[in-house]
Amino acid sequence: MNRHWLKVIVAVVFEVIWVIGLAHANSILTWVGTGIAIIISNYYLVTATKNLPAGTVYAVFVGLGTVGAILSEILFFGEPFHLVKILLILLLLVGVIGLKVVTDKEDRKEVEN
Repeated sequence: MNRHWLKVIVAVVFEVIWVIGLAHANSILTWVGTGIAIIISNYYLVTATKNLPAGTVYAVFVGLGTVGAILSEILFFGEPFHLVKILLILLLLVGVIGLKVVTDKEDRKEVEN
C-alpha cells in the first residue's frame, strides 16, 4: 500500500469519528472535536485525490466510512445486530477491495508505459 492510499485510510478513520460525533455530540467539546475530525478527514481525502483517481478514492472513502460507522454503532452504541446488514457490509467491502485492486493495476500499467 502506498502513502496515498494510507492517506485515504486516515481520512476514513476521521470520517467514522465525525459521523459518530454528529450522532452523539452533546457538549461544546464534542462538537469541536467533530469539527476538527471533519477538517482532518477532508484534508487527507483531498490530498489523496491529487495522486489517485478521484472517483475511486471517493468510492473507497465512502464505502469504508459506511462500514466503519455501522460497525462502530453495533460494537459501541448498542445498534441491533442483523445478519443481513453484515452480509451487505461484506458485499460492499468486496466492491471496495475490487476498486482498489483494479486501480493499483492501472497505476502499474501507467508506470510501465
